[in-house]
Amino acid sequence: MDEERPSKSERKRRSDDLQSLGEALIELPDSELNALPLPENLRDAVLLARKITAHGGLYRQKQYIGKLMRKIDAEPIRAALEARRDRERVEALRFRRIEQWRDRLLQEGASAIERLAAEVPGIDVAAVTDLVARARAEQPTGDSTGASRALFRLLREAFGK
Repeated sequence: MDEERPSKSERKRRSDDLQSLGEALIELPDSELNALPLPENLRDAVLLARKITAHGGLYRQKQYIGKLMRKIDAEPIRAALEARRDRERVEALRFRRIEQWRDRLLQEGASAIERLAAEVPGIDVAAVTDLVARARAEQPTGDSTGASRALFRLLREAFGK
């Protein structure tokens, strides 16, 4: 019968994991927190933790959140947080890709514009050409007309939100 019962170390690891999961709830924006299926007492504890500034008080509140987490099924919360991390990763990759295209356009000019037009059919090539020329002109002088930012916005729209 003792073989079925988890060891003290395993129970501690699970407890720490649930507390970390509960602490992650504190950092969520209100819109995402409200979308989660949380019991009212847990939601209230998380909202209260956001208001606590004293280190000791916040520590105790996080302990309490961990205790509440042990009493519920945490898998939907874990899945929602994982989905959020996945969305953030995808968005970071997308942002990096757009930055790379902008840099390539500014460095290579016309040849990069042709490759972009082949990869993204329907992009306004004339607008891209104009923005690239304006952004390249402002680079050596340091004068900022915002052409580089406008090029980034155009690329962001072209690659879809």
